[in-house]
Amino acid sequence: MLRKLWFNLAYLQRPIWDTGISPHELLNFISTHAPGKALDLGCGTGTNVITLAKHGWNVTGVDFSKRAIKIAKKKAQQNDVHVDLRNEDVTRMDLITGRFDLILDMGCFHSLPSKQRPSYIQKIDKLLDETGTFLLYIFFKAQPDGVGPGLFETDIQLITEVLQLVDRKDSTERGIRPSAWFTLTKRN
Repeated sequence: MLRKLWFNLAYLQRPIWDTGISPHELLNFISTHAPGKALDLGCGTGTNVITLAKHGWNVTGVDFSKRAIKIAKKKAQQNDVHVDLRNEDVTRMDLITGRFDLILDMGCFHSLPSKQRPSYIQKIDKLLDETGTFLLYIFFKAQPDGVGPGLFETDIQLITEVLQLVDRKDSTERGIRPSAWFTLTKRN
């Protein structure tokens, strides 16, 4: 409950993570894949949802911040794109059905409490199409004692036990802490 309040308060201004710019990794994916059905988890104010829609994708965006979804709906309308935006918890997503060609997570997974991560990964596996791609951006814990958001390398094993790792690109989050982009698919 406190996490939800914190995120809703963060969207009273422009949070540091809300750059309004789709990342190169997503733009590269869009340029090399035919449009299909996409799901953006933790979509925030809809930047990537709108980018995908403008490139012909049928997009659903989910965020548990009501304020972020309200802003995203306004931005989608201003950009004249039709998208499905939902105020929902990514660890449940009971009303999300079907399979997706692309599932995008830019910073949602690493913000989840560790006890919710296994069910989240199972949900991804259920929603990802057999030939779909899961694009995941995470940052790693800044503190060795594990304080604050982020993941440990061992947390990545939770994902790769369920999904197949295709590619990993390491970098830094705003030059502050280690981060990485992962491309994953269903296991055969």
